[in-house]
Amino acid sequence: MLTSILKRGAVTALALAGLTTAAFAQLELKLMAPAAPGGGWDGTARSMQQALTSAGIAKSVQVTNVTGAGGTIGLSQLINAKGDGSQLMVNGFVMIGAIVLNKSPVNLTQVTPIARLTAEAEVIVVPADSPIKTAKDLADRVKADPAKVTWAGGSAGGTDHILAALFADAVGGDPKKINYIPFSGGGEALAAMLGGRVTAGISGYGEFEGQIKAGKLRAIAVSSPKRLDNAPDAPTLKEQGINLELLNWRSVVAAPGLSDAQQKTLADAVEKMAKSKEWAEILKARGWDDAYLGGADFAAFQKAEIERVTKVMHDVGLVK
Repeated sequence: MLTSILKRGAVTALALAGLTTAAFAQLELKLMAPAAPGGGWDGTARSMQQALTSAGIAKSVQVTNVTGAGGTIGLSQLINAKGDGSQLMVNGFVMIGAIVLNKSPVNLTQVTPIARLTAEAEVIVVPADSPIKTAKDLADRVKADPAKVTWAGGSAGGTDHILAALFADAVGGDPKKINYIPFSGGGEALAAMLGGRVTAGISGYGEFEGQIKAGKLRAIAVSSPKRLDNAPDAPTLKEQGINLELLNWRSVVAAPGLSDAQQKTLADAVEKMAKSKEWAEILKARGWDDAYLGGADFAAFQKAEIERVTKVMHDVGLVK
């Protein structure tokens, strides 16, 4: 009798697992990258598309790009998609700063948090023919006249912008006088650097890795606590006497007004993706750290980051 019950239980469990897999296989998702092609959010969105479909978690994933205002235009569109259980959007540290800097009428408390996915060190690069060889060389210029040092990076108020301001502050320059040029996509920032139109550039290491390894850009520092496995020749800022660390993180959120069932379906799909071998291979190839955090823990983390980033931006003079 007991054997019969156990067999029935096993069959039921297998059936439920099959139903779950079948349910995922029918998922048709829309995934917004609220920035131009070529940047970190776009790369994350297209990596998610690849992992979700190749792992059989979703039947289809349509990626769209919505540019402008540090992702807040895309955020507005997501908020207007209230109740749409198929719509997701990539976001992260950068969007928090953009919301504060742009005094945006929309914010991340208006959407449904799903999960944090990755963390990535920032890298400071200069053109290969630049006379700047080290972070100390750059620090000397920033200390002498911050306005004469031009920085290329992502959206105003984002991780790149904050790192430039914190760098100036850490080396004794005036962070309020930095000359930061924001670009909506990594490709545009890369072109500015390769064209010699800026002094230095900041981005996630993965975005510049190809140009660094090709010898077109020189990595003078990374913002991580220790050297990166895929960039052992790039010293940390702390190694060079600059007391500064900063990690960028990226996450995914959903539209507001979802039912518990809709939210669970999306959260389960993203968690399944984050634990898949397909995603692990992407993380390794991209040089991203696995920083998965889901559910209420991610919601609490995001709230704390909003408070922290807002304070930093006021402290270094990016926001008055």
